[in-house]
Amino acid sequence: DMNPLVAVATGAGISAESGVPTFRGSGGLWNGRRVEDVATPQAFVNDPENVWGFYLERRRNLLEAKPNAGHLAIAAWQERFEGLTVITQNVDGLHQRAGSKRVIELHGTIWARHCNRCQHREDDFSTSLINNCLPKCKCGELMRPSVVWFGEELPEKSIADAFDIVNMVKVLVVVGTSNAVYPAAALPIHALSAGATVIEVNPERTSLSSKAHLFIQGAAGKILPELESKIAEFVNRI
Repeated sequence: DMNPLVAVATGAGISAESGVPTFRGSGGLWNGRRVEDVATPQAFVNDPENVWGFYLERRRNLLEAKPNAGHLAIAAWQERFEGLTVITQNVDGLHQRAGSKRVIELHGTIWARHCNRCQHREDDFSTSLINNCLPKCKCGELMRPSVVWFGEELPEKSIADAFDIVNMVKVLVVVGTSNAVYPAAALPIHALSAGATVIEVNPERTSLSSKAHLFIQGAAGKILPELESKIAEFVNRI
């Protein structure tokens, strides 16, 4: 497997520019309930219909959304920087829709479902329940959306892969993340200690901004399309 020279770590900010609600910290409500009360293992046990209702509605909304200039710029960088890898906290699949080939999803994906009992997993692009039935696994268990809920561990392989990547790249671009949610927030710190150049693009300063080699304040959709030659400059430094 190729060792990428460049990786990009993204959070909710990049998708917000596509009109995807971030929910987190915005007092985001769904049907009058806090999202923190819908996106939990407990909520799924208590009321799986409600939880599936929430995710099917989010899928419908996502089909209206389009990858923005930020997503498209990141996908275009693959032409110049071989093996470019995206590490994202987003579950919306917009990086893949923009054409990014190597995407590590730290928080899972809204476009799959799996069974907690036997771990069987399948892609799932449905936006409504078929015959009003919740999806069942072949083992008989209810299937759930393949997203990481509040109070759940992140997928171990994704985390391990993400840390491997940031330990080997020359440049890490961090986009649209609060840098407050762990372990994702540890990725740029690891990259820095491994000797990478870290570029942060964000509408506001975060705990990373003063440590980054370059902090560019503003929207990803405006800044990323202009950033390629700057990244190349850092990549080519000995």
